[in-house]
Amino acid sequence: MRFALAIAAFVLAAVMIVLGIAQRTILLEPAFSSLTATVTGEPQYVVVDPAALAASAGSQTIDVRGAGDIFMAYGRSEDVSAWIGNDAYATVGLSEETGELSATTTAAVVEENETGIAGITAAEEPTIVNPAGSDLWLEEFTSIDSLTSTLALPEGISVIIASDGIEPAPTSIRLSWASDNSTPWAGPLLAGGALLLLSGLVLYLLALLHLRRSRRPRRNVPRGPRLPRLPRAPRPKAIKASQITTSRRGIARRVAIIPMIVVSGLALSGCSAELWPDFSPATTVTATPTPTPQATDSVEAAAELPPPAVTVAQLENIMSEISVLTADADANLNSETLATRFTGPALEQRLANYKIRAVDPAVAPLLALPGAPLTFTLPQQTNSWPRVVMTVVQDANDSTIPTTAVMLKQESARSNYQVEYLFALEQSAHVPKVAPAVVGAPAIAPDNKLLLLPPNEISAAYADILLNGEASALYPLFESEGDNFRIQVADLNAAKIAALPTTASIEFAAAAGNDEAVALATNDSGSIVAVSMTETETVKPVDEGATVGPDADAAATKALSGITTTAKGFQNTYRDQLLFYVPTAGSSDKIVLLGFAQGLISSAELP
Repeated sequence: MRFALAIAAFVLAAVMIVLGIAQRTILLEPAFSSLTATVTGEPQYVVVDPAALAASAGSQTIDVRGAGDIFMAYGRSEDVSAWIGNDAYATVGLSEETGELSATTTAAVVEENETGIAGITAAEEPTIVNPAGSDLWLEEFTSIDSLTSTLALPEGISVIIASDGIEPAPTSIRLSWASDNSTPWAGPLLAGGALLLLSGLVLYLLALLHLRRSRRPRRNVPRGPRLPRLPRAPRPKAIKASQITTSRRGIARRVAIIPMIVVSGLALSGCSAELWPDFSPATTVTATPTPTPQATDSVEAAAELPPPAVTVAQLENIMSEISVLTADADANLNSETLATRFTGPALEQRLANYKIRAVDPAVAPLLALPGAPLTFTLPQQTNSWPRVVMTVVQDANDSTIPTTAVMLKQESARSNYQVEYLFALEQSAHVPKVAPAVVGAPAIAPDNKLLLLPPNEISAAYADILLNGEASALYPLFESEGDNFRIQVADLNAAKIAALPTTASIEFAAAAGNDEAVALATNDSGSIVAVSMTETETVKPVDEGATVGPDADAAATKALSGITTTAKGFQNTYRDQLLFYVPTAGSSDKIVLLGFAQGLISSAELP
């Protein structure tokens, strides 16, 4: 009976071990699934559709092969489509009928220009064809001949593939997805088989022991007839202990060790988590509420809003690139490089500084633009262009650099973000509550009447206050406490009047700048508004034959005007960049200056 049980245990153990091994070998499912597409023709761009990326669950491994340079990036599907515009491209999608990837080519859309001739319109002449370096991409990759990257792209994200925008894009594209090929019952089968094998071995040894005991001589056995005495056999020679190499006990031990080795190997092979069933309770993920108030009443309403112009990660990359470029341009007085990332009053002010420093290197450069960390991000909600983003950068490692607010603008899909306004924030400035960066804020029209003052009237109103002070009719609308710019302008003007000789006169003027006001909504229906303003000071001689000139310490004026004395007089022009918080119409709050920047942009002799 014991032998039968041992044999049954051995057989069952063998079956279980074979099944367990088979699950990890011949019965094992593939570790990944893949689909391949080959693009025909020679399009400059290939777009992998979100449906193709989601053909299987899990992260996507994209393998692109071609000759020469390979560029790949991913971004929002709307942004990818907007960047390609009217150019020819191929789309890699998923066929619903076959479940395979399909590649279709879309021809270029040719528009008529102003002359009525088919071709590129005048506004599109400076076309950027290389997608590398675009601010629209969430991440980009480059390689030569082959490129492989594993991503986890959600719905609404597309992949763009190209060479350099001139040469044809790579044509061989393979998408792979890791699949769950875990075998949760392989571990129990191997462990159970090893345990049965050990049990069978024990039963077999017990059966042998029982059989051996049953063959021993029994007591009180009746004697049979006496047999005749046989001749004595010769005694064998004695064997020394040193001549004994193996005993039955040693053989038995070795026989016992072999199954133990097998059992140990099988037990160790079953330690991997993928070989065992997961009995842990399913965890429930609870969404963490957003600490900043939402701009909508519900998640469904938020989903219907236009997406934010950029993500925080995108903006961090953009600001990092702009910071490095600005530092290089400032050091080398490179106006062409600066113009690729600056525009409007921010560009005008920095170019004037370059011109001054080119004549007089002793003049200090403008404050550096830090690239990180971003302590405030407010992108515009939009699917179209131009796009606006506001951010605040505070360099924790350099206390000499003030907290900086930046207004960036992207004119079109193929242009990059440029710094339009650049302010040093007031120390007492309190930025009002705004929507989180993942939601963004709508842009406010310059002539919006629902604010205390329309954005396009803020600059002129503030200029009137600078000139007339409390006598201005608009003075009660603006907060004077904490407005250091007014104090700075008043002190500078008073110092210039005091230093002026009796033979000269000076006149001050201020007016709204010709730059468009940029406004983004806040949570309380107010707005953050960026505007520009122009200040001028005109110095003239009052006596016939008298001359005037810049002060001895006015190096910037001398560098720009090139004059030391003149009988005609001269005029200095300053460009101011101003950042305000404007409350909603009917509010008891006042318009607050949040930040400012001032710089001399021109100095010339009067005609």
